[in-house]
Amino acid sequence: MFRAHKIDRLLWCLFAVVVGLPAAVSAQDLSKVGSLQGFEPSGGILSNSVSTIVLRGDSVWTSPFLNLTTDGGETWLVSDADSLFDGRSRVFSMDIIGGNVAVGLGYNDAANDGVQSAGGFLFSDDGGEQFTYRLAPLDSPGDTTVQYGVNELSALDVIVPQQSPPFDIALDPIRNAVWTAGWASGIRRSNDGGRNWDRVVLPPDTLLEISPESTYDFRIEPRRGNLGNYNHLGFSVLVAGDGTIWAGTPKGVNVSSDGLAWRRIEPDGSASSMTGSWVVAMDERVTDSGSEIWMATWEALETGDAGGRSGVSVTSDNGESFRQVLAGEDFIDFAFAGDRVYVAGRTSGLFISDDDGETWSTVRDFRTATTDDRPIKVGADVVAVAANESAVWVGTDDGLLTSTDGGSTWSTFRVEVPLHPEMESEAVPDAETFAYPNPFSPADDRFVRLRYEVTSASSAEVNIYDFGMNLVRELPIEDRSAGIAESVWDGFDSRGLRMSNGTYFYSVDTGSDVVWGKILLIE
Repeated sequence: MFRAHKIDRLLWCLFAVVVGLPAAVSAQDLSKVGSLQGFEPSGGILSNSVSTIVLRGDSVWTSPFLNLTTDGGETWLVSDADSLFDGRSRVFSMDIIGGNVAVGLGYNDAANDGVQSAGGFLFSDDGGEQFTYRLAPLDSPGDTTVQYGVNELSALDVIVPQQSPPFDIALDPIRNAVWTAGWASGIRRSNDGGRNWDRVVLPPDTLLEISPESTYDFRIEPRRGNLGNYNHLGFSVLVAGDGTIWAGTPKGVNVSSDGLAWRRIEPDGSASSMTGSWVVAMDERVTDSGSEIWMATWEALETGDAGGRSGVSVTSDNGESFRQVLAGEDFIDFAFAGDRVYVAGRTSGLFISDDDGETWSTVRDFRTATTDDRPIKVGADVVAVAANESAVWVGTDDGLLTSTDGGSTWSTFRVEVPLHPEMESEAVPDAETFAYPNPFSPADDRFVRLRYEVTSASSAEVNIYDFGMNLVRELPIEDRSAGIAESVWDGFDSRGLRMSNGTYFYSVDTGSDVVWGKILLIE
């Protein structure tokens, strides 16, 4: 399953490469995880950019700090794993089976132009009560050969963490193993809970099949410049219910029943092949008639993608043939609940189908059931989705959402920054009001949120002024209950004209008090 910092990684990683699962435990009731000692109350999610969601029973796990809720978002916990909070790593990928939790960690390396890098792994066999940290699966200097069956193949020793983050991770209960896709470090497998990792040998770009019984003379090397293989760049990995392993790269999808012999599939331009060769996400859908593998496949012209285009490719016969749905757009994650299919459409919204992908409805404006002063901005990137029969959860770059009515109405979760923090600091000072994001860009942010406190139920009047204190906009008067409230401004004046760059002031009149704040508008 594809779980990671999807948007960032898709923008930088293609073609710019440098160089165990604990013992199985019985599936425990993770709805009781709120009492675990390894978690502490967080007051809400800790980042508005949610690119990883895993839903198991009543438990919802989200990135980037391993937030967890077991009651539909009424209360939130966060793991106290020190690898997240004592360092720079964040959650890039996650998989959960029973009480086994595997988490791939990565970070943006500021010293190397923000290149995404490997940060290691967290493993738990008790539902997250305790995690064990494991190092990233890098090679030792000079480790330049790999034994593959009867062959001793030369290999590039990937010894630095840059451009090798764990883009995907998959637990394999059949083999008691764990698989990860680490881009420059390729596809790797651990049989001992992440203590040691083996390089998985995939076909080079010039071959469609390999077997350890046959003789070869190719080099295991990720593509860099004009050297290496696109098919040795690991991007997604999935272990299906029948044990079949699927490994996605920019050069297609690789299928294996044992992890040794592989068959690579790439598009041929026909209607029964994959839409594109770059496999950015995979998930399995179990139906009454069997199972299907759903893939988000993108066009990758640099690889020689034959007639490729972005879309969704579905196979029910281990890749012998494909059904193309939603062709022509970039998709990035899947979720299934009964007969319903959800697809995260990145910039195009959430897609929903109740007829196996024949027809689709689209959610681009996530409306709430009641008046909500904290909406998700229209046009937010939809980068993660998870669902069961009770609810669907959606991760965006502007917050987390959930719906219990199939996507008709939504509840939103965003970072709660207090006006009056218990411990005042330079980063979070005590304030009567503040605006965020600030500076504010109408084109990028859509609106700025104005946060303030209402001491008793009243109507809040919010006015916007320019630097000369001329009134430019009166926001709609809204009835507010006592507590923290927010209003939003889109950067336009009362005539519908976009205001010029500069400093603006706002006032909030709650009837019992008037507070002032400042906004810097910059395009």
